[in-house]
Amino acid sequence: MAKDKAASQVEVNVSDRFPLTIRRLGINGHGIGYFKHKVCFVPGALPGEVVVAEVTRVHPRFLEAKIHRIRRKSKYRVTPRDSYANVAGGFELENLAYPEQLKFKRQVVIDSLEKFQPYGYRNYEVRPTIAAPEQYHYRNKAQFPVRMVDGHVVAGLYKPNSHDIVDMQECAVQMPRTMKVVNTVVKLIEELQIPVYDEEHNSGIIKTVVVRESWTTGEIQLTLITNTPKLIHKHQLLDKIAEQLPEVVSVMQNVNPGDTPLVWGDQMIHLAGKEAINESLMGLDFKLSARSFLQLNPEQTETLYEQTAEALELDKNDTLIDAYAGIGTIGLSLAPRVKEVRGMEVIPEAVADANANAKLNGITNAHYEVGKAEDVMPKWLAEGHQFDALVVDPPRMGLDEALIKQILKVKPRKFAYVSCGMASLARNLRRLTSVYHVDYIQPIDMMPQTARCEAVVKLSLRH
Repeated sequence: MAKDKAASQVEVNVSDRFPLTIRRLGINGHGIGYFKHKVCFVPGALPGEVVVAEVTRVHPRFLEAKIHRIRRKSKYRVTPRDSYANVAGGFELENLAYPEQLKFKRQVVIDSLEKFQPYGYRNYEVRPTIAAPEQYHYRNKAQFPVRMVDGHVVAGLYKPNSHDIVDMQECAVQMPRTMKVVNTVVKLIEELQIPVYDEEHNSGIIKTVVVRESWTTGEIQLTLITNTPKLIHKHQLLDKIAEQLPEVVSVMQNVNPGDTPLVWGDQMIHLAGKEAINESLMGLDFKLSARSFLQLNPEQTETLYEQTAEALELDKNDTLIDAYAGIGTIGLSLAPRVKEVRGMEVIPEAVADANANAKLNGITNAHYEVGKAEDVMPKWLAEGHQFDALVVDPPRMGLDEALIKQILKVKPRKFAYVSCGMASLARNLRRLTSVYHVDYIQPIDMMPQTARCEAVVKLSLRH
């Protein structure tokens, strides 16, 4: 208590500088040190380093700072390929040697378990992180806000805690052709003087440019997210895209009006080419429409799905529920190993894609429906469907409470939890371990150079 009180009474102001020893990395990849018992987060600082920290923001219980100077450098510090590695989000670990990034990601799992303390957590087997085969040029999708900066149209990522855009001409973690398309489209928007979104006045048209590239076919889809359905100079823009970017085989428009934290709106307009692009994973072909979710690292996605299959230990008599199914990638890749796959997803286009993907691959034992897992599961049970195995791959916030109740009620024998949010995973495990035993947690590095971690958890019923 006394320490807390002392921490809150420290008089610190923005621009103050002081030496700081970095003790560890936080969950977001920022260096953490303590100044007079007060936690201080320093992006880009590494454990073991002594830096001169310059305060950028003061909060009641913690400080944010930037590196003014490094007095003692970590032996694991490397030179990042991106000049904005500590200016924009998404490159938090680019100055840390790759083997240390893998150790950090395993530690994030352990720290999250320590924080939420699910039953028996000290005895969980947390395996070493599986490395990505490619540490650069792996991201198949660029989703960049577009704004006017100093009289020019720019696209990039926001600086942390702000809506200031970092103009990104290149990006070492993106597949190179995604950046070529982004840069060309930005140039065309400026040439044709198409108004870009102005947050302050909620005016302008183009808000965000989304470019997705297929790893196996090389097809590229461009989506323009706009403030209005009206897109001026549309035909000239499409003509120039066709002429200058022949690799773009699909052009879509998504309408998302007004000042909203959501990137995507509900209205999709097909502008040119195909409505979807094709991707192949695990020997299967998938159609990808603009809004459908696919992991950002397609090569490592195959590793993720193999680990999921291993955790489930499926056999030909199993009926598998694929919750948060997306376009069916996990469920369809597992369909040949089971009697039946039944999946659900809340985005209607994704469900249409999942059923179309089943058909495309000649898979007759998979069925997908629109709806929340917690609503659809009881409906299926009421219709007489029984299931033995469950795979969940929820968004970062984790499983819905209603779904956890369903799982604890139904108690599927085989259960794999695929997670991209370690804190929500540990929190959910507090509830799930009343019925399930955690056999192991396998971290997988899906996004090198970032603090993001993915994990597959094998759960089995307690006896």
